[in-house]
Amino acid sequence: MSKTIFSMSWLMPFLAKTRLAVVPLIALFAAKAASGVPIATPGMPGQRPLAFEHVTVVDLEQDKRLADRTVLIRDGKIERITGPDITLPKQSLRIDATGCFLLPGLVEMHAHIPGASLDDAYRDRVLFLYLAAGVTTVRGMLGERSHLQLREESKNYHVLAPRIFTSGPSFNGRSVNSVETARQMVRDQHESGYDFVKLHPGLSVAEYDALAATARQIGISFAGHVSLDVGLDHTLTARQATIDHLDGYMQALVPPGTRYDAADNGFFGAGLAGLADHERIAQLAVATAAAGVWNVPTQTLIENMVSSTDAETLAARPEMRYMPASIVRRWQDSKSRVLSGPDYDADLARRFVDLRRQLIVALHRAGAGLLLGSDAPQVFNVPGFAIHRELRLLVEAGLSPRDALLTGTANPAKFFAASDTFGSVGVGLEADLMLLTADPTKNIDNIAKIAGVVARGRWLSKATIDRRLEALTQQ
Repeated sequence: MSKTIFSMSWLMPFLAKTRLAVVPLIALFAAKAASGVPIATPGMPGQRPLAFEHVTVVDLEQDKRLADRTVLIRDGKIERITGPDITLPKQSLRIDATGCFLLPGLVEMHAHIPGASLDDAYRDRVLFLYLAAGVTTVRGMLGERSHLQLREESKNYHVLAPRIFTSGPSFNGRSVNSVETARQMVRDQHESGYDFVKLHPGLSVAEYDALAATARQIGISFAGHVSLDVGLDHTLTARQATIDHLDGYMQALVPPGTRYDAADNGFFGAGLAGLADHERIAQLAVATAAAGVWNVPTQTLIENMVSSTDAETLAARPEMRYMPASIVRRWQDSKSRVLSGPDYDADLARRFVDLRRQLIVALHRAGAGLLLGSDAPQVFNVPGFAIHRELRLLVEAGLSPRDALLTGTANPAKFFAASDTFGSVGVGLEADLMLLTADPTKNIDNIAKIAGVVARGRWLSKATIDRRLEALTQQ
């Protein structure tokens, strides 16, 4: 057959061409850097109520607008949503939100949190950038023991950070070398208190089945990649909690009996775009919905990597100034290597992106759950700001702005069985909110028009956010 693969050899560990461990992109691109922006300790809730006056509350699930409301927040929770004529508690911090829209904070469902091997200043930078863009909850997809402590510190208001769900260390072709190892790792991570098990490529079918059975038995979910030996069909049958990056779908789009080198698929199957049959998309979407498996597309990661946009253009995005210059240079080098590679094919890359966009829409229309995630911070994905770009790509793929926003609000809350805690603007819920100066359901770009963010009751005004962001540019 003619050559249809463009290679990204610098990412080959990620592609699990053999049973090598995945080298996480954050490890390739992250570097120690002083942010100059310490994590503040604003105090326990209850010290001062917060009230938004004359605000329009956006109910995404019901697609309703509640105009001229007063929203009272106390002890970190939404206490009341009423009309404008109410008596507020003494000492309330009153925000005149005339002309503004109040929405639930966003959830980054494929986040990376710097580990203990990197300095605290870089960690603080990443956590603040999430909040600055309205991301009030993150699902950490490459966890370690230090993240368990950070999760509790955030929960107990000892640090200013998004709510954290975290995996344990990765299950992959190097960390798992037997069925019994897979079982024991699941038991150990459950006992340690991780929220879920993270999968990377390189697992055998027997190892995958062992960890899946053990996880179901003891009550911990498993999520992430699709190993080549396991494949999409088996992953759906096992009811993996999430498939991230649409991993495995390109391989499943290749018609049965087609001959190709299964070990050389390119970046998430990019090299198979010329072999994929788009007529199979609807079938895969229906099968995914029937299995109850959620997807986190991370489309911005993919388009950053495979598009023909040059590294200099990507590095000129406004939000890049909030990342250490050394990291942005590494991202540029990585992108330049992709574009200058001997097998890079711009037409094939465009077909790959288009097929993925079709998949996203088909999954949505079939009723398969979609979750918002960007895989930040890496390859020009600045924490928080990459989520805004991901929302835009979901809309460009064919989702409505409202449906795109639901992937990062109510859908994650439903996924975590936490709709009574976050994911919407409602009485009794924790106050994780975005205050915007324009309605993002009318134009998704309005998601960036932030007047302030509330992180479990703690108010970050636009002025506060802007000052901290400006301080980051000086480091």
